[in-house]
Amino acid sequence: MSIFFVKQKGWRYDFTKQGARYTKAGFKTKAEAKKAEAKMREELANPIEKGVETLTDITFLDMVNRRLDHVMMYNSKRHYVDYIYFAKRWVMRWGECLTKDVTRKMIEKFIMERSKVSSITANKEIKTLRATFNFAKKRKWVLDNPLDDMDFLPVEKRIKYVPSAEDVDRVIAAADPDTQDYLWTIRETMARVSEINQLTWDDVDLNGRFIILYTRKKKGGHLTPRKIPMTGKLFEVLSRRYVKREKSKSWVFWHTYWSSKTGKKVEGPYLDRKLFMRTLCKKAGVKYFRFHAMRHAGASIMDNNNIPMGSIQRILGHESRLTTEIYLHSLGETERQAMDVYEKARQNSHTNPHTKTNERLRG
Repeated sequence: MSIFFVKQKGWRYDFTKQGARYTKAGFKTKAEAKKAEAKMREELANPIEKGVETLTDITFLDMVNRRLDHVMMYNSKRHYVDYIYFAKRWVMRWGECLTKDVTRKMIEKFIMERSKVSSITANKEIKTLRATFNFAKKRKWVLDNPLDDMDFLPVEKRIKYVPSAEDVDRVIAAADPDTQDYLWTIRETMARVSEINQLTWDDVDLNGRFIILYTRKKKGGHLTPRKIPMTGKLFEVLSRRYVKREKSKSWVFWHTYWSSKTGKKVEGPYLDRKLFMRTLCKKAGVKYFRFHAMRHAGASIMDNNNIPMGSIQRILGHESRLTTEIYLHSLGETERQAMDVYEKARQNSHTNPHTKTNERLRG
């Protein structure tokens, strides 16, 4: 008997062919085991060419874990943490399934459930799941990506709130001295928070008046450096911190925290500090914004003062000019001039005799 049930291990197929044994367990139903056996017999009857890789039946959990290892190696810590947040929810749902058995219908049902939170939340699930299946498809673990051609849900787009320079000043003034230094460093570099969190004193050149920031946002996940000249304010902040630094600590900004892994207090760089911004904004009496908004605000100030797009792009560390344009929330002078011309033309239309004649003829 080639199909049988094993307690605590599920259904199994087991057969021999030409003296070789072929067996696999873990199927939930007899039908699944029978289908898998038939597929294996077919592959044995029709062997593929030497050197051509076969599809591997891996579980969804295994696929996610392998993708997680890839993210840890090629992406930022923040991206890694975000991926875990998504993956835990998927694994609770499909962890025991074979990857190839997670169907589009199953995923669509899940996306509809997530859309009850928001369309943006659902779209993040689509984007991250699609990347995970593409990762598996590239390695021939699945034939098709069930999220191919799956449309993103429509979202209500709004103009992104960008705080004024005065509001940023108020928030910084409401913070404690160490946090003030942290916010000034973000503001004066327009850096990503992850870049400031991993900033070390080796990346700070006080003599040359520049710092080196690293990002994994580039294609291929390479850790890419870029130099950012120091403003006078940033030079003041970093010079003071350098004098007062603890020489045993390499990070510019660090903290002591409780590690759930070791069960002890450890010292190290920050991963994220977003929680205190809501408190600071409330204390300062300004509309809530987060660190990334200061990046947008800085880019808009430079654009308003006719800084070349290429310079803004390099400072922000963008690979694409199109990405930089998203950050420019200033109302350009050409748009203002266009509206001025429109207004004058509209006003002139009421006094232009030719216009009035035409109106009488039409009447």
